[in-house]
Amino acid sequence: MGCSFSGLNAFYDAVNGGGDVWINENRFRIVRQLGEGGFAYVFLVKEVLPDSSSASSPLSKKVKDPSHLSDDGTYAMKKVLIQNNEQLELVREEIRVSSLFNHPNLLPLLDHAIISVKATPDGPRNHEAYLLFPVHLDGTLLDNAKAMKAKKEFFSTSDVLQIFRQLCAGLKHMHSLEPPYAHNDVKPGNILITHRKGQPPVAIMMDFGSARPARRQIRSRSEALQLQEWASEHCSAPIRAPELWDCPSHADIDERTDIWSLGCTLYAIMYGVSPFEYALGESGGSLQLAIVNAQIKWPSGPNPPYPEALQKFVTWMLQPQAAVRPRIDDIIIHVDKLISKFSE
Repeated sequence: MGCSFSGLNAFYDAVNGGGDVWINENRFRIVRQLGEGGFAYVFLVKEVLPDSSSASSPLSKKVKDPSHLSDDGTYAMKKVLIQNNEQLELVREEIRVSSLFNHPNLLPLLDHAIISVKATPDGPRNHEAYLLFPVHLDGTLLDNAKAMKAKKEFFSTSDVLQIFRQLCAGLKHMHSLEPPYAHNDVKPGNILITHRKGQPPVAIMMDFGSARPARRQIRSRSEALQLQEWASEHCSAPIRAPELWDCPSHADIDERTDIWSLGCTLYAIMYGVSPFEYALGESGGSLQLAIVNAQIKWPSGPNPPYPEALQKFVTWMLQPQAAVRPRIDDIIIHVDKLISKFSE
């Protein structure tokens, strides 16, 4: 998928004090900032419709799935400040990879634009990327876990399994592509949660900036070190699989790196913290050693506690040897059995 270049944003920034943004032919008004990280900012925006009262949203002609359109015209817009060619290629790759996915538990990219800008009249040209997504205002699983932990609240066993089942469905879509793709950063901060009265929360995975073809053949020490360096930049440390910390010189890496992260995330849905962050908080030491040795400790959970079968499920995914770690189809079969057993 190609990226669109336009100079309109600079013009509207000047006229409206940064209040309006154009993404191709669609105009959006910035309502407020939702978050930021690195060189990216996320805003709540509202579509500005054409003057004609009968005019439909121009976005509706572009978005293939009408269920992704907002009833009230609000969306989430990610603005990325791009300062060099490497960052530009990373954003283009994120856009390309996002366009491969079409699943209700994966956040869809609705539209995008990359524009050329000048910080100063005499300065070099940089770029800004604008990525448009559906908005989910209940925050991430990380936000919810922190809030619940502060109140000493826990998800029910049923909700834990239903949230997790949705993450499995999204990952299965990615792992089933040809070639299979790994998300590479499955964690609570990359999972949006929407609460529904009387029903389990909806879980949607986002942020495909680290997603890549899952299968890599490592055949030398230099290739192993390159993979470890890439993983240190793209895979968050607390959920990074052991083979990405200490890669052998002869290894076949596959999508089961995501299964490790998925196990860490299930633990976090249950207890509000990832397993190896919890282990370090209890005893200190090296995060890498805790992960490579799969040192799992269990907090005191809700009262009554989660069933032992759930802890065994986590342990099954957190096997240090990737070759014996289950694949996503195995995980789905097992979680469906647990849902049947423990559904309220």
